[in-house]
Amino acid sequence: DRRVSHHRRCRPGRNLPSAHVVLAVLTHNMSRASRFRLMVNLWPPFLFSGIRVLVIRDDWHYVKVRLRRHWFNRNYKGTHFGGSLFAMADPFWMIPIAECLGREYRVWDQAAEITFVTATREDVFTEFVIEEGVLDEIRQSAANGDKVLRWFENDIKTADGEIVARFRKQVYVRRKRDRT
Repeated sequence: DRRVSHHRRCRPGRNLPSAHVVLAVLTHNMSRASRFRLMVNLWPPFLFSGIRVLVIRDDWHYVKVRLRRHWFNRNYKGTHFGGSLFAMADPFWMIPIAECLGREYRVWDQAAEITFVTATREDVFTEFVIEEGVLDEIRQSAANGDKVLRWFENDIKTADGEIVARFRKQVYVRRKRDRT
């Protein structure tokens, strides 16, 4: 029967595009940095821990991240859970540096440390600033294919500027070999 055939083809949801197609259409005019910001803000480990990327400049030289305190990311004492403080800073040295240097470099996290300075129940923020001079130094040091290990630091602060934690990340960089 013709009606039954039509009904099977047009069931709700059957002809809808997949989620990645919808996302591609919605973000086609966005910069790569803006698309990354959107995706990382929807990424479950950040979404469900109260971490939000507020700003990523299109040139990847500046990132600002916020961590809100919720019932699900508090520690025993009611302050920010240390793992959430670490997570809010973890990827934001390696990824922007990799984006700034480009595909001809391998960039990885090598090591990280966090020092907790004071506890707080307020929202906290951290900023990552990547200077072009630092990128030039890395490029020069890695020009011959040598491994470069570079430490980067940033503070996690309240809106009033009180330091809650100090975060350090060692980034590994090496220029990729030419495939000949």
